[in-house]
Amino acid sequence: MKRALAIINPISGTASKNNLPGRLAEAYQETDIQLYISYTKAAGHAYDLAKRAVEDGFEYVIAIGGDGTINEIAQALLHSPTTLGIIPKGSGNGLARALGLPMSEKKAIETLTSGESITIDCCLANGKPFFCTFGMGFDAEVSAAFAEVPFRGFLSYAKTSIEKYINYKPSIYRVQMDEHEPIQTEAFVIAAANANQYGNNAYIAPKASMTDGKFDLVILKPFPVLELAQITMQLFSKRMEENAHQSSYQIKRAVIEREADGVVHLDGEPLKFDKRIELEMLPAAIHVIAPKE
Repeated sequence: MKRALAIINPISGTASKNNLPGRLAEAYQETDIQLYISYTKAAGHAYDLAKRAVEDGFEYVIAIGGDGTINEIAQALLHSPTTLGIIPKGSGNGLARALGLPMSEKKAIETLTSGESITIDCCLANGKPFFCTFGMGFDAEVSAAFAEVPFRGFLSYAKTSIEKYINYKPSIYRVQMDEHEPIQTEAFVIAAANANQYGNNAYIAPKASMTDGKFDLVILKPFPVLELAQITMQLFSKRMEENAHQSSYQIKRAVIEREADGVVHLDGEPLKFDKRIELEMLPAAIHVIAPKE
């Protein structure tokens, strides 16, 4: 009999997870898969649980939480035969949305048994994996500030973004992409997108694909404050490429140098990185359950 381990982050997002174990057990009753359930207790615990499941030969590991929890679990599954399932329970749910997974708990559970396994790419930033997006500049500063906010959700994230925007100062970056000559540019945001969005349907790279062996590097230059509303609308309507202040490149590798060490984000989780950052692609790195087309 096949085995699946469901790893639940009890503190992710805002929705209750009290009825989730029973609903999962009911969904797997009619299958040939034996279900096990574990709860995370601290940062890094999800990775340990998933790694043990891979070593024990589990066919499936189900991540139940936000993008940070999913990133931890997915790291443990890289280049293994174990397939990742996702029930989105975070604030943004970027990877789940990019895969076309339902946000409804009931439908997400149904997809675990009715969906199909696909193989997607992964990216590395200074050796650390990300599956959705990497960012430096304004989005990273917002991510770091949002991590300290006690209340989760889109409205809280929007409020944090506005507060950070008021005093934010763009930086100068040196960017080398693949084998091309480096460029120097001032940027409001530099984002590397394996998936097409940050989360909450904010599409930073509308044409990005998780199965093409490349990531989209998006450079958004500083813009007048009067254009903020327009850029926000473009971000949420898949029209960022229409903006005159942004440039997008589909590449396999980049080296970015900035003025000093500072914060970045990987799948929405803030980290402190050196001023030199290497981005590279790991094609066809992990198996994931997605809805059947």
